Amino acid sequence: MEQEKTAINSPLKSDPVTWVEKYADYLYRFAFSRLRDEEIARDLVQDTFLAALQQVSRFEGKSSEKTWLTGILKNKVADFYRRQASKGITTIRTAETEQQNFFDADNGHWNTQHYPKAFGLDENNPLLLKELGGILNTCLKKLPALWFSVFSMKHMDDLASEKICMELKLTDANFWVIMHRTKLNLRACLQKHWN
Repeated sequence: MEQEKTAINSPLKSDPVTWVEKYADYLYRFAFSRLRDEEIARDLVQDTFLAALQQVSRFEGKSSEKTWLTGILKNKVADFYRRQASKGITTIRTAETEQQNFFDADNGHWNTQHYPKAFGLDENNPLLLKELGGILNTCLKKLPALWFSVFSMKHMDDLASEKICMELKLTDANFWVIMHRTKLNLRACLQKHWN
C-alpha cells in the first residue's frame, strides 16, 4: 500500500485523483467528435478512466497523462468501431440502394440530377464555413456506422488504410469501396442541404 501511495504521489507518475477535473472535458470532446453519440462518448470516457486506474502502476511518465489517457481512449473508440462493423448491414444496403441511381447504367456517367455541382464557398467567410460544418456533421450522422467508422478513422484520426483494415477486419477492396460510397453519400447530402 505504501509503495502505491509513493507511485501515485511521484511527480513523474499519474495522479488519478485529478483526472476527471483535468481531462474529462477534453476526452469527452475527443470521443464525441469520433462517435456522434453523447451517451457512448461519456461511457467510453468512463471506461478510459477505469482502464487507466487499473493500469496506473504501469504508467511510466514517458508521456503526459493527457497523452496516455488519450491513447487509451483511442483504443476504446477502435474497439467500439470494431463492434459496430459487425452490425448495421441493413443500413449499409439501404445507403447502397440510394446510390444506384447516381450513375447511368449504360455508360457509367453521372445522371443529370446527381451531377456534382460547385459549392460556391467563400473560404474567407467564417459564418459560411460554420454553416457548412454544421451541415457536414448532420450528413455524417446519417452514414451507416461502419462507413462513419472507416471515414473518421481515415480522415479524423489520420490512420493508415492498412491499420484501418486490420482494426475493422476489412479487405483492402472493401475499404476502398466503403470510402468511395461514403464520399458519394456525403457529397450528395451536402449538395442537397447546402444553398
